[in-house]
Amino acid sequence: MSATPAPLFIALADSLERQIRDGVYRGGDKLPSLREIAASRGYGKNTVVSAFELLVARGLVEPRRGSGFFVKEAVPEADGEAVEGHSLRRTMDIVWLLRTQLRNEPGQLAVGDAFPPSEWLAGARLDRTHHKVARGGLGTLFRYGDRLGYAPLRHRLVRRLADVGIDAHPQQIVPTHGANEAMDLIVRYFVPPGGTVLIDDPGYYPLRGKLHLAGARVVGVPRLADGPDLQALERLLKTLRPRLFFTQSLAHNPTGSDLSLPKARAVLRLAEQHNLLLVENDVLSDFRPATAPRLSALDGLERTLYLGSFSKSLSAALRVGFVACSADLAQELADLKVLTSISSSEYAERAVETLLAERRYAKHLEQLRGRLAEATQNAYALLDRMGAEVFVRPAHSLFIWARWPGFPDAQALAQAMLGHGIVMAPGNIFCVNSEQACPWSRCNPHAVQDPRFARALERLRG
Repeated sequence: MSATPAPLFIALADSLERQIRDGVYRGGDKLPSLREIAASRGYGKNTVVSAFELLVARGLVEPRRGSGFFVKEAVPEADGEAVEGHSLRRTMDIVWLLRTQLRNEPGQLAVGDAFPPSEWLAGARLDRTHHKVARGGLGTLFRYGDRLGYAPLRHRLVRRLADVGIDAHPQQIVPTHGANEAMDLIVRYFVPPGGTVLIDDPGYYPLRGKLHLAGARVVGVPRLADGPDLQALERLLKTLRPRLFFTQSLAHNPTGSDLSLPKARAVLRLAEQHNLLLVENDVLSDFRPATAPRLSALDGLERTLYLGSFSKSLSAALRVGFVACSADLAQELADLKVLTSISSSEYAERAVETLLAERRYAKHLEQLRGRLAEATQNAYALLDRMGAEVFVRPAHSLFIWARWPGFPDAQALAQAMLGHGIVMAPGNIFCVNSEQACPWSRCNPHAVQDPRFARALERLRG
């Protein structure tokens, strides 16, 4: 198969980086303006903006308000041993991708958004919790929280885990600053520089950035409609002998797929045979039935670490997640949390515990699932009319993995759609080999129904 050309903005950034490293532009020099580069190379403005932002993320240039972009005085070394050892270049490219995905500019439509609409989450009535939190914990709200997290929340999480078949006790649960801190603690604890780690491919790309930052060798396990590719997984376990496999069993990001029960059992058998630890990301637990197959429920937290979060069902602003694991490991991770962040936010943990304790929460989840189910089915119907191929079709899903005939490179499609005010989530950013073209895109079932998306796609089709 012939190599796929890099997207235009990456090719432009690489070209400018070479000129900087070759001395064409020296430290302190001002780069040509966005307009000059766009005119001289025949690129659109968005392509040039994206290239400059990538150069900023790589630590090569800096923006100066009202003056333009300037080469930094101290440019990071090229791909020498120090840079490659810590994978800073690859990590910063992922940071740039995160910045692009998190940007929310007025008038833009985020078709690749990873959240339910804000008005759907308003039913949890987060606005009513502050006075309850302050009244119940005034004496502790001005100091760091307990290293293990807010005890009443840990007790409530024990009951929630029991609802999905996971038997745990409070000493096995460590609340964290979102599920991302839980991932970061696990990477710090288990992954040495040069260590091999398996992840879903495609999968959650911020995790890939954390692993690159740790200097890990990241290897993808192909994700199929019913879970990991077992043949590929077994082959990698035999040849590479990795210690960890990060996977998302249910409501997989970005494909929306679910792990089947037979495959879950097969994955656990392989884990036992090859001394593999499974890190199960279940941050969308509230969007799947309690009876759905979870590795941690089948395993009893023997070879599994279970991650949860409330970002999608309550609020990402609260930044409350948790990890459930063996009691000994929980103590170790709590100590590591002390070293890296002192403690998680007791205020936020009290707020989540208050919301979970109210009867309104069950009704909120019921309404949220109902809205998502309706939006998902409507999105499927729309995508069918548009001629798109959908990877898998659960009854309701926050993510739809789709591709359109005539657009073999989703990154190029996303770049073109930016010109129409549409922000997409192209599939290559979720793949271990992000430089290879991918035709798939992650779509939000609510956002994809906005008429602006279909109109923009039709314009591109001509």
